[in-house]
Amino acid sequence: MTRHFDRAEYQGRRDMLIDELKQLGLDGILVFRQESMYYLTGYDTFGYCFFQCLYLDASGKYTLLTRRPDRLQAELTSTIEDIRVWVDRAGVNPAEDLISVLDDFGCSGKTLGIELHAYGLTAHLWNKIGPTLTEYCALEDISDLVNWLRVLKSPAEMNFVERAAELADDALDEAIRLTAPGVFDGEILAAMHSAIYRGGGDDPANEFIIGSGDNALLCRYHTGRRHLSEQDQLTLEFAGVYRHYHAAMMRTIIIGEANPQQIAMHEACVEAMHACQAALQPGAMVGDIFDIHAEVMDRRGFKNMRMDACGYSLGTTFAPTWMDWPMFYTGNPVVVEPNMVYFLHMILFDADSSLAMTLGETVRVTASGCRSLSRHGLDLLIA
Repeated sequence: MTRHFDRAEYQGRRDMLIDELKQLGLDGILVFRQESMYYLTGYDTFGYCFFQCLYLDASGKYTLLTRRPDRLQAELTSTIEDIRVWVDRAGVNPAEDLISVLDDFGCSGKTLGIELHAYGLTAHLWNKIGPTLTEYCALEDISDLVNWLRVLKSPAEMNFVERAAELADDALDEAIRLTAPGVFDGEILAAMHSAIYRGGGDDPANEFIIGSGDNALLCRYHTGRRHLSEQDQLTLEFAGVYRHYHAAMMRTIIIGEANPQQIAMHEACVEAMHACQAALQPGAMVGDIFDIHAEVMDRRGFKNMRMDACGYSLGTTFAPTWMDWPMFYTGNPVVVEPNMVYFLHMILFDADSSLAMTLGETVRVTASGCRSLSRHGLDLLIA
């Protein structure tokens, strides 16, 4: 078997979820998020682009309804023993197969929780199965319930997070080694990925961000490559990934001579990072961390260059994004607790001067504060 945790770890996670279901007066949960399936059972697939559903009953029994290509995938990667297959055919409505599964658990007329906010449950699929399901049983949207459980990492999970952070450091080492005038940025990107794969890591849940010149001001992946100029800038946002656990980093590397404005922007990013990390401790409000970041940037005259968020939780995530919940934005009431993992990013884009400066790293919240998971410092990188 290719499960990454022992059965007791998975059982403990399901037991926590079952306790929550009982407190909410729910008879079970229809799971559509791939992250939730992986967290609860180890089931590892990208088959969530098609219809599939994991049903967990409040009694502790569970079953997976999926397509035939994922039957063996579930058998080999998960603790799921009861695997049902719905068959592709013209005019099929998998809701009929799902009702059959739920009948075996006596769910007719009962109240079930459901993950409606899931990439595996598109509006198109919901329009096919929703009317049938809502006639069959009562449904309550509890899309964030498993997320609440996932945000606190177990010791076994933290081992994977820390390995992911080591791989992120290895990737940055490669970027620093290769960045120079005339270098094709595709070579840098390839070397960063190679460092992670050679270290036993995995594909990220979204593309690495790499942009030079004016494109260094983009904080999303875009297609197209170029050779670095004698005077240039290279923005990188990437993640080490191990068993789907992510540890992200972000840097802007200067090629040539550092512009005084960029030096000032970097100093602001360092101050904001230190201030946020000092405040990121148990009992703090997530929204307050953003406000601390904003105060530093605004005081230094960079209000119009900063973002409206300065980071987010990280964990085990699947495409299309490694961004997890909760996010650092003003007013977010989530309370920080030990064993949370966050990516803090300080981003400044001067559109008028086409200058970028970014600084980001992954941290672990401890009982006494937080600590960086990177061996790299925060110094300005100049090639």
